[in-house]
Amino acid sequence: METCVPWLGCKEIADEVAVQNMLDWGGVKKIYRATWRGHTVAYSNLTRKHFPWRHFFLNDVAMLRTLQSPHVVQMVGSCNTTFLTEYHRLGSADKIEAVLASEEFSKFNNVRTRFNLAVSYLRAMHYLHNSPVGRRVLCDSNRLKKALSQFLITEDLKLVLNDLDSVLEANPKSQLFIKCNFNKIEHKSDFSAPEQRRPFQNGRLNFSMLPSYNEKTDIWKIPTVVDYLLGKVNGSDVVRLNLFNVHRQCKNRDPKKRPSAQILLNEYERIRSMLLPN
Repeated sequence: METCVPWLGCKEIADEVAVQNMLDWGGVKKIYRATWRGHTVAYSNLTRKHFPWRHFFLNDVAMLRTLQSPHVVQMVGSCNTTFLTEYHRLGSADKIEAVLASEEFSKFNNVRTRFNLAVSYLRAMHYLHNSPVGRRVLCDSNRLKKALSQFLITEDLKLVLNDLDSVLEANPKSQLFIKCNFNKIEHKSDFSAPEQRRPFQNGRLNFSMLPSYNEKTDIWKIPTVVDYLLGKVNGSDVVRLNLFNVHRQCKNRDPKKRPSAQILLNEYERIRSMLLPN
């Protein structure tokens, strides 16, 4: 949406927004296509209204309001258990292969587009880790597909953060650590960082042994996400080769030895300028 207007409130949403077909649903909310004054918007509605789902939903609204930036989907309005955001017709980042294989976008299915997607993803993660409300961790990202689904694809083929209902604050300097959705982390998968995986004893989860951690869990996941975004196009392996050393650091089992998002972003920008100059 290019027009700047105040966020919509309850009256405007009730009187002026027309809800159409359902686009998607999850554990917390259903998302519909809707229209407002000729604009298509995404209409999200809370479906599980008891704790903790209501808390997640309200946290999503609060984070969307607070973190508005070029790296986050545009907020349009909210009312109680409903909020509106800008509609992105290309959908979430887990659909990027289908988008780039389509007749409309196949001409953009090249290493430049894909590396730019990766850079926009990394910029969004850097923004989360350096947000106006502290160092935030993208908790709802314990599988590759789930991590990708937290981002939307824009018309100019960039990624913006969309689902912020489980974005928690971590601050090692203040001894503020987190535990992300421990019951959803696959302990046999290496997508999540080692410190996140569930500790088991005799086949049972030992809650007392669950570790706490910080934003370096996001850093661990970045190479796997970027590898997917780069795909198998001409030149993608050259990019991978140049990213190898910094990605190897991301996979260090000691979180303190993993690079920050800022260091990663600097290296990505350097490699992009070297391999894909404007």
